[in-house]
Amino acid sequence: MRRQIKNTESLILSNKWKYGTHSEKIRETLLTEQNQICVYTETFFGRSDTRDIEHFNPNLKGTDEDGYHNWFLVKHQWNSEKSTKWEKFQPILSPMNDDFEKRVIYEDGYYDFNIGDREAENLIKLLKLDDLELARERKEYVNGHREDMIELNLSAQVYFDRLMKRSPNRVYFIRAIEEEFKIKINFPESTKKISY
Repeated sequence: MRRQIKNTESLILSNKWKYGTHSEKIRETLLTEQNQICVYTETFFGRSDTRDIEHFNPNLKGTDEDGYHNWFLVKHQWNSEKSTKWEKFQPILSPMNDDFEKRVIYEDGYYDFNIGDREAENLIKLLKLDDLELARERKEYVNGHREDMIELNLSAQVYFDRLMKRSPNRVYFIRAIEEEFKIKINFPESTKKISY
């Protein structure tokens, strides 16, 4: 998982969309803003994936305080597994925290935290960022691309820039890629635009 930066010019904000009344527009806008990637798993939303509007703090749902900065698009399984455990994992680190990536540490496919950082530990446990199967999938994904880069004799930046132009749906686990290869994933502008 990587730090989430919300779009200050989001259509959700400018149109003052409300959950329930405008849920489908919110869902489609978040999908575009997140480059079709689940915030929690960092896996690509496939055609058959159920896409949930996640209320990060479920206590805000249905209140005047609920809104764009509390909403993320996530895969249904991860949302449902989190739904009843919020109170058990307090205090918790916000995905928008400025030092998120210093506190939720990526290393070789796994997410960890500094000893004593209870907020980061609680986030990792609540969202199951320490899920071994997902970590294994991340490692295999990174290693597969590493082998392709070697075979094609391309630098990581060139390889992923080309892949983003041709098949952006094949680029996910963004934080793992950026950390492992010390590069920046450049999403095409066309994936960021949406209008209603």
